[in-house]
Amino acid sequence: MYFDSTILFMIPGLLLGLWAQYKVKSAFSKYSKYATRSGVTAERAVARILQQNGAGDVQITRVSGSLTDHYDPTTNTLRLSDSVYGSPSIAALGVAAHEAGHALQKAQNYPFLSLRSVMVPVVNIGSNLSWPIFLAGIIFSWEPLMYAGIIAFALVVLFSLITLPVEFDASRRAVALLNNGGFLTMEEEAGVKKVLNAAALTYVASFVSALLQLMRLLTILNRNRD
Repeated sequence: MYFDSTILFMIPGLLLGLWAQYKVKSAFSKYSKYATRSGVTAERAVARILQQNGAGDVQITRVSGSLTDHYDPTTNTLRLSDSVYGSPSIAALGVAAHEAGHALQKAQNYPFLSLRSVMVPVVNIGSNLSWPIFLAGIIFSWEPLMYAGIIAFALVVLFSLITLPVEFDASRRAVALLNNGGFLTMEEEAGVKKVLNAAALTYVASFVSALLQLMRLLTILNRNRD
């Protein structure tokens, strides 16, 4: 990592990220204490949802940890954490239905999910090599290397931007799927939305942090021209 006065660019993103993490953990903890009236566990709810919406081939498995839930489009597997899998809580159903939303995005060829999946290998390389390439450009006073590092990191920013509609759409689908399946009351729906909105904030924070990092790289580049 490169340390100079431009490190101050990162402070707003860091603070927003910490706030987002607090919000999602707080909301999940609060609504994990309240079971839905339907009494259906998260695993059974999403299994029914996927079956009813033409995605019954999705494998549902359990993964250790808390808030480690995710959908893997490469293996068509929905993984639910220990705190979600067998729980009938408002929070658990919201998180599980969100991941089911991703599975349905894959089944229905949702364009932003497809684009994000295509970008993953390139973005992994860009996120690991952008700073080394950029710093090499500074050390050797060679602008083309600095530009290459900036372009590599710009792909990371683009990936973060594309992630936003993917996550927002999955949350929108989650609420609709739970309502259509009769899993929620109106009061419980409000709790699900609070959990999902808090989770969405973490992706917004990630994008803001990436954008500020890109601005930092551009500022260093311009300064080294002087």
